[in-house]
Amino acid sequence: MNASRRAALVSRFRARFRTSVRVKLVLMALLPLLVIMPVLIGLVWYWGNTSYQSLLKFKINSDLAVAHEYFGRVRDGIGSRVGSLAGSERLAIAMTAREPDALKRFLSLAREQNGLDFLNLLDAEGNLRVAGTDLASPARYGEWPVVKKAGEGEADTVVDVFPPEQLASLDLRLRERAQIPILQTRNAAPGERKREDRGLVIHSAAPVFTRSGQLAGVLQGGQLLNRNLGFVDNINSLVYGEESLPAGSGGTATLFLDDVRIATNVRLFEGERALGTRASQQVRDKVLGRGEVWTDRAFVVNDWYVSGYEPVTDSFGKRVGMLYVGFLEAPFASAKQEALLVIGALFLVIGMLGSLVSLRWGRRVFQPLEKMNRAIREVEAGDAGARVGAVATEDEIGRLAAHFDQLLETLESRNRELKKWGEELDTKVAERTLELEQAYQHLRDAQRQLVMSEKLAAVGQLTAGVAHEINNPVAMIQGNLDVVKEQLGPAARPVTEEIRLIDQQVNRIREIITRLLQFARPAEYAGYVEDVDVNAAAADCVSLVKHLTGKNGIEVRTDCRATRPAGINRGELQQVIVNLLVNAVHAMPKGGSITVKTRDWGDKGVVVSVADTGCGIRREDLPRIFDPFFTTKKQEGTGLGLSISYTLVERYGGTISVESAWGKGAEFSVWLLTEPDFRDRSARPAGARDLV
Repeated sequence: MNASRRAALVSRFRARFRTSVRVKLVLMALLPLLVIMPVLIGLVWYWGNTSYQSLLKFKINSDLAVAHEYFGRVRDGIGSRVGSLAGSERLAIAMTAREPDALKRFLSLAREQNGLDFLNLLDAEGNLRVAGTDLASPARYGEWPVVKKAGEGEADTVVDVFPPEQLASLDLRLRERAQIPILQTRNAAPGERKREDRGLVIHSAAPVFTRSGQLAGVLQGGQLLNRNLGFVDNINSLVYGEESLPAGSGGTATLFLDDVRIATNVRLFEGERALGTRASQQVRDKVLGRGEVWTDRAFVVNDWYVSGYEPVTDSFGKRVGMLYVGFLEAPFASAKQEALLVIGALFLVIGMLGSLVSLRWGRRVFQPLEKMNRAIREVEAGDAGARVGAVATEDEIGRLAAHFDQLLETLESRNRELKKWGEELDTKVAERTLELEQAYQHLRDAQRQLVMSEKLAAVGQLTAGVAHEINNPVAMIQGNLDVVKEQLGPAARPVTEEIRLIDQQVNRIREIITRLLQFARPAEYAGYVEDVDVNAAAADCVSLVKHLTGKNGIEVRTDCRATRPAGINRGELQQVIVNLLVNAVHAMPKGGSITVKTRDWGDKGVVVSVADTGCGIRREDLPRIFDPFFTTKKQEGTGLGLSISYTLVERYGGTISVESAWGKGAEFSVWLLTEPDFRDRSARPAGARDLV
């Protein structure tokens, strides 16, 4: 075809396009099939692949988070068991028993009962004293940071790598169990090692104290993770339960020592686990080399898996292994391909059908379309009153133009209604949100009060029994001490100071017993109710502790503005205020100031507050300061002062609140009712006790 003929055909086509609606309609019908449809299919294909990768990455991140959490729970569980054994009465009894093998039998039985692979008692320097297995040999463990930390009085649990000699010193069977032949693995980093004989161990140590608080040694225990198939099977069952993966896929979990699988449910053939196989070099470089998390597809032993790897760090801060979860990629890829092919085929069929329908119904010439197009542009420009108006034709397009005007009218009306409904909905949402927040706060308040009540009931029963059991031997000690002084007479002068110290400590025990009984049976110590002038009571209490404040150089200020009385026993109120003042003095050993204030609590009662400029209360201790036996004064306090004070005030329907920041002092407020309420506790101020 020569150039002149081509030019003629192009000229005829342009003229036909300008003058023929039919040509335009044919081109319009074919345009989706020839141009738009391929673009849409490409976009859908790209979006499908992108979404598929995002979903798989999200899932593997979630799976890895579950595995990490379970690993942490296993590690913390072992640490908790070792710590409980270190502080147990049974260990103390075994350590003081005269029978030589009592301690060894205890360690052996405790090791088996708690599922530990080793349990040893070390001295403070980390030397083995007694082992929980007959196959252990003398060794020193003081170089391990976890043992050093326990020797300084703090328990800890970590993951460590034990060399074969250390495993053998713990138990010869552990060294044998740790040995895993290293298998040649595709894509793994080159290496000459033929066997992995080190052990990845959950390593825990806790200090053991005598009854007098002296460090008696270190309890060391742990669990070997090499060949610990139950560990990875539990992870797999948690992460990949039934019906969590499509048919044909399978979830796997693995624990690596360096890049060698030491515990896995990845299979080689005939159900054999892939122990001794290695991770790919690409994964090793990223996870162990750079300390990053891998969440991508990776070649695992013999197939491609969607995989998640995270580094495992030992107590020296060194990356020594990896935690892995993953699932077979092939079923997901197959499902993705099928879905995208189905979507592409549907697009193609729909495009072809649409083109045919357009060709069939596009034969009519419709003039009103320009008016409709103009009306649409005006509406888009913001003129909601724009309309098509009257048209000359009465066919389908004419009726469409009329309906289009009706639609615009309806749309304008609906827009007005939607705007009104939107404003009403915003108001209702704000109201419901406020109601939900209030209901949630009430639920939290009730839950915390219930937990506190259960704690107090349990501790009350315990303290009552303990107090009565201690009372008899204390009375016998006091009686015998009096007899000794009486019998010795002047001969007791050389030990007068020792006798005085014994007498002083016996009296201290009596005071503790009295506080225990007062806490356990508050009703027996309750006083009568009277209208108490809190201003006078506060002033009396300041005088009672004047010798303490003067000795420590503490300035005491008072600001008493209460005009209402408090319905409470005066002696019990003074006991509460004095306890708060003494606590404030103890918080300021180098001096400071105390401010005692009183004020009215609306029409309900009064508030007495004691504020100091001392060291304050740590944030983690705030929720526990009213708990029985909790104290930060390890050498002096019994942990009952604030608990008894709170019980005394709550008995009359009041409560105690505290505001404090570490290093900025503390302020305790005692909320008291004018008319005591011995049943209903709803009168307490919001946040008075529960926001402590």
